Amino acid sequence: SITSAKIQVNGVHLHYQQTGEGSHAVLLLPGMLGSGQTDFGPQLKSMNKQLFTVVAWDPRGYGKSIPPSRDFPPDFFERDAKDAVDLMQALKFKKFSLLGWSDGGITALIAAAKYPNLIHKLVVWGANASVTQEDVRIYNGIRDVSKWSEKVKKPLEELYGHKYFAETCEAWVDGISHFAENSDGNICQQLLPDIKCPTFIIHGEKDPLVPQAHAEYIHKHIKGSRLLLMPEGKHNLHLRFAKDFNREVENFLR
Repeated sequence: SITSAKIQVNGVHLHYQQTGEGSHAVLLLPGMLGSGQTDFGPQLKSMNKQLFTVVAWDPRGYGKSIPPSRDFPPDFFERDAKDAVDLMQALKFKKFSLLGWSDGGITALIAAAKYPNLIHKLVVWGANASVTQEDVRIYNGIRDVSKWSEKVKKPLEELYGHKYFAETCEAWVDGISHFAENSDGNICQQLLPDIKCPTFIIHGEKDPLVPQAHAEYIHKHIKGSRLLLMPEGKHNLHLRFAKDFNREVENFLR
């Protein structure tokens, strides 16, 4: 069974879902506009409930963690990282692993670097530590949500209503594009060498949103990390190939 609740963290009420009774706590971190329910159905349902206690959170301004409305100040990834870690501490988990997808992967990288004593293991996919001009071009390609496929758009429109969904997507494109103005387009490159926990990077070779060079950069700069390339994987490889993904991740976390 999956329980849903809210807990106050850093002045906001964060929504989360929890399942399993294993001794190994795992936090699932969703992507842009994402929530536990939209981003991690197969993980909440099928990850080993005896080995793991799985928590999926909605970052502030996303999913059911509204209010507040989502905004994108220059430090929004750091803010999410602090919220995520403080949420798990509020839930009384002393040490836990992070599974971060896309923006959630960036958040997880920052959290693992900044709170090394709390993070057991780290898995990221579809993440990047910098933003290039090519990335900005890709982001602008998804700015207008009316052009999204019905399959991807529908659950988010149901969750947010069209207006909030459309406006938040535009705000995200502007917010993340600002990183391209930093030297080397830096988001968190300087933090990667500080990540000391075992790290597993997964990348879909057909990911249309995050070029493979990003996964290779993260792998190169996190000492001892492991990189798995999935030839048929796209950005949502954990949903499309949930069985393979869950198996690989569970083997790594054991």
